[in-house]
Amino acid sequence: MHASLTRQSVPWEAVIALDGASPDRLPTPLAQDPRIRTLALPRPVGAACARNLALAHVRTQYTNWADDDDEFTDNAMSLRLNTLESTGVGWCAGWSEDEHTDGSTTLWRCPTPPGLHEAGDVWTYWKSPANTIPIGPTTILARTDLVRAAPMGGLVQGEDYVAALGVTALAPGILLPVPVYRYRKWDGQMTAQAGYDQLEAAAREHAWSYGRSLRAVMRRGEDEVDG
Repeated sequence: MHASLTRQSVPWEAVIALDGASPDRLPTPLAQDPRIRTLALPRPVGAACARNLALAHVRTQYTNWADDDDEFTDNAMSLRLNTLESTGVGWCAGWSEDEHTDGSTTLWRCPTPPGLHEAGDVWTYWKSPANTIPIGPTTILARTDLVRAAPMGGLVQGEDYVAALGVTALAPGILLPVPVYRYRKWDGQMTAQAGYDQLEAAAREHAWSYGRSLRAVMRRGEDEVDG
């Protein structure tokens, strides 16, 4: 992840949440990079809590959460940042790629079509909890205030489903038809761990219901204001 950030053509800084791990384990290139700041948590709290706590330390106007074993494409930040600044929307996302152990990649086009989407529209492309999620959560670059208003859902997995639906429900955004994120497929990834599938259905049900409810509440509020 750090190597892919160093290839970006726009300024950036990163907050790394160390989920109960010792700061001594931080690789030397990261420890010596002044653009990297760390939040060392005294005990493991899980991805959702760690990312929520790290949000308080973000100083940039826009935020993109990510996993340490994945990477951004070389133009991921510039493409989405230029879109955000030129259009004024709240978020900008793209497609993702699966990166296999042999170095090959497979493109994943999310169910949400490319283009401009009004607040709450992304959820409508998630037809049921069992279907493919509507957008790649880690492909979203969004205003930091939106990310703070729609934090991770506190789940032990699938927490970023909740955050993605929250961000896209609170503001309009744009999906670009280009890959901006690569998921590295390997034995150590979270989704490959024993027992992961046991809670996936429940996590999806929670996230899907959250997206539906948030969209309904936001639409109801708009109707009341219009009235």
